Amino acid sequence: MYGINQCKINYLKYYYMKSKINAFMDLVKERNGQEPEFLQAVQEVADATIPYIVKQDIYHGKNLLLRMVEPERAITFRVPWVDDKGEIQVNRGYRIQMNSAIGPYKGGLRFHPTVNMSILKFLAFEQVFKNSLTTLPMGGGKGGSDFDPKGKSDNEIMRFCHSFMSELFRHIGPNTDVPAGDIGVGGREIGFLFGMYKKLRNEFTGVLTGKGESWGGSLIRPEATGYGTVYFAESMLETRGDSIKGKTVTVSGSGNVAQFAAEKILQLGGTVLTLSDSSGYVYDEDGIDEAKLDFVMELKNVKRGRISEYVKKYPKAKFVKGKTPWEIKCDVAMPCATQNELHGDDAKILLKNGCMCVSEGANMPSTIEAVHTFQEAKILYAPGKASNAGGVATSGLEMSQNSLRLKWTREEVDSKLKEIMSDIHDKCIEYGTDKDGYIDYVKGANIAGFVKVADAMLAQGIV
Repeated sequence: MYGINQCKINYLKYYYMKSKINAFMDLVKERNGQEPEFLQAVQEVADATIPYIVKQDIYHGKNLLLRMVEPERAITFRVPWVDDKGEIQVNRGYRIQMNSAIGPYKGGLRFHPTVNMSILKFLAFEQVFKNSLTTLPMGGGKGGSDFDPKGKSDNEIMRFCHSFMSELFRHIGPNTDVPAGDIGVGGREIGFLFGMYKKLRNEFTGVLTGKGESWGGSLIRPEATGYGTVYFAESMLETRGDSIKGKTVTVSGSGNVAQFAAEKILQLGGTVLTLSDSSGYVYDEDGIDEAKLDFVMELKNVKRGRISEYVKKYPKAKFVKGKTPWEIKCDVAMPCATQNELHGDDAKILLKNGCMCVSEGANMPSTIEAVHTFQEAKILYAPGKASNAGGVATSGLEMSQNSLRLKWTREEVDSKLKEIMSDIHDKCIEYGTDKDGYIDYVKGANIAGFVKVADAMLAQGIV
């Protein structure tokens, strides 16, 4: 009889919690119904945090999460620029200033044709929790444009960046909002953006991160997101008495994050089997070693070529057109390309092939179905807001160096990065460990990120 009654109680608790989550999501969908990426990001956070919120008298009834999903400010503007043919082009510019409860808005700028309000709101919302996890005083924001840098000359990109900054500069500053790079915005673009900001403001301040080493940038910043993703995976594996050493790893993407994730995997004794871009993926059964990775870095960073060219240089490798690398057998998977690149069926294939650990280098690269598949299988799975926080963490370290007018050594920055990733991992364990000992990193990351921001919001009142 006790067992039956307990089952009934558990069912009623589950139904009550589900109804709370559904009611919250219905309200968010009513306001943001045409923004699927944003709704997906909010759903993950709601599933993890609402059961926690209703048990905490300090948070319950304060509508903190409802306040967090509403941007403090959403800015859109016109970006006119002149191409090399002398024709005037027009793009849209955006900046989402999501939450500043724990510090100035912080988050990247993305230049890509797919950029729209939904994608930037999802990225800004994720950034709030990610920045909170770093323990550094940074709020969350994101911005960018539907401008496509691919196929553009340096002069065209410069003219676009200067036009973009001629409006954005009104809304940012070292103590207000500090953008960084993201997809389509690397060192070249940051340089052009910073140059125009400096001219318009007539001041040299740390308003952008990801700057060049000779003009305010931090060592390790280019490597930080990829390195941090691997450091987090290593911490996860250590909870089971294991490590990256000797493991086979599939990596998606071939940009900054993927390149340096691959570099750190090799340094720690793992074998990188794959890299990819939007055209498909390459699979090198012998492993992508240091020399091969150097080739990829030159191909993507200097020649701006396609990953398919890898097989011309290394014909023993295989190029698979139009697919992602999750069908390749591996011990560890690191999605480092873009959002929603790893689907439910991909997750099932990874599990079938013996994958024991997934550490996300991109923002929300796994669909909700894929996330639930990993959680149900109880493998080591880290959401991007935890595992790829190394990039923004090192941006925060760059901000500190700019404020102090100091420059730390490579070893100092790398040591601080490792410490921050370890602290994030500890927070995930604190809030995400289930009764059976399984560490639910999704729950842990979201609750830990929520608590710091929520406490600050409560302290500051209804603003």
